[in-house]
Amino acid sequence: MTRTFLILLAMLLLSREALANVLQNIRIHEGPDHVRVVFDTTEAVIYELSTLNAPERVVVDFVNLKPVAGLDTELVGASRERINSLRTAEEGGRYRVVLEMKSRHTPKDFTLKPIPPYGHRLVIDLFAGEGARSQVPVQPMPSGERDVIIAIDAGHGGDDPGAIAANRAYEKRVVLEIANRVATEVGNLRGFKPFLVRKGDYYVPLRDRVRIAREARADLFVSIHADAFTTASAGGASVYTLSDRGATSEMARWLADKENKSDLIGGVGEVTLNDKDPVLRSVLLDLAMDGNRSASLDAGKAVLSALGKTTRLHKHTVEQAGFAVLKAPDIPSLLVETGFLSNPAEARRLSTRDHQEKIARAITRGIQQYMENAPPPGTLLARRLAADPSRQPGTRYTIMRGDTLSHIATRFGVSREKIRQANGLKGDVIRVGQVLVIPAG
Repeated sequence: MTRTFLILLAMLLLSREALANVLQNIRIHEGPDHVRVVFDTTEAVIYELSTLNAPERVVVDFVNLKPVAGLDTELVGASRERINSLRTAEEGGRYRVVLEMKSRHTPKDFTLKPIPPYGHRLVIDLFAGEGARSQVPVQPMPSGERDVIIAIDAGHGGDDPGAIAANRAYEKRVVLEIANRVATEVGNLRGFKPFLVRKGDYYVPLRDRVRIAREARADLFVSIHADAFTTASAGGASVYTLSDRGATSEMARWLADKENKSDLIGGVGEVTLNDKDPVLRSVLLDLAMDGNRSASLDAGKAVLSALGKTTRLHKHTVEQAGFAVLKAPDIPSLLVETGFLSNPAEARRLSTRDHQEKIARAITRGIQQYMENAPPPGTLLARRLAADPSRQPGTRYTIMRGDTLSHIATRFGVSREKIRQANGLKGDVIRVGQVLVIPAG
């Protein structure tokens, strides 16, 4: 009888242990304005969040949670820029995690349902000071002549690794390397200034990437990626711009859907846009973006042409789809897929410094060509090009690769119709090497 009771008690204890939610990992990412702490669990968590002062602490009490065997919380909680330590304790059926902060931080917490490659997650973002979120200071518009500002966005980051190659190359790391190299190349151009949207291994929500670029007064937004497809044979670099009518191909649609889900992987709370009348907001946005889509397409053609001289292209035309990260209403924006990490040969190349530098130089050449074709008013670049005798009206101009009649008209300050009339053109079709007479404006 006693033996049977002991067996039943042991079975009951084992079943209760098996039912306990398991804490599989704790991950910490430090961004420029906050710290993100992520708890990976096997099930949805029940928890209480609180803060304590003197010293500043953030306390999370979990109900029915057990750490996985071998979880080294001391290593996870090693001293960082904003965190002194992380410690844990089990007491009264609760599992407590205490984050000792170096200064006061305001927590914002939310849970996320499973989405590959992650399971259930509790995310706690800790913002410095009293505010729920620190804001990137808006850069004042420079007075007089200024540099052309290029916003360079390395895709993914932090909790969102992006594509993962068979050689364990992570997209978030590859594209950050390329973005840094593009920033260096752009910074070496006279009259240009680079601005990195993401500078480290942390996640930036898609809408925040657009916001950050706008607050930096960027003249062009370039988002850099190296994605994966369902087959290893897919390969080559691509350039995408925002579409208002749907995707131009199945690949464009598939990639846009995949990239737009990054917020679910990287982890953001619900976003609402209820502060404006929806009809008015839609009309104003469409008006602003009509001209912006054309400029984005021109910039995309220039970058794609430059990439085509350096690496294999997936398609030789700029594709379009509904990428959320390209929805800045007043900044020409493109998304550059530098290659496919699902392609073993491309994954190996994209992991090398030499190929990353080649890609970065090609992207920069495309950016430079686009900006020289249509320099933003009030910039040092516009003044320098305006003083170039070869660009003055009343001269002859030889068509180069990537030129369009719209580009040329903008560059010389005359209408396309006047150029067509001066050269007997019936449409906007021009060819490389063709010499055009540029009439006076």
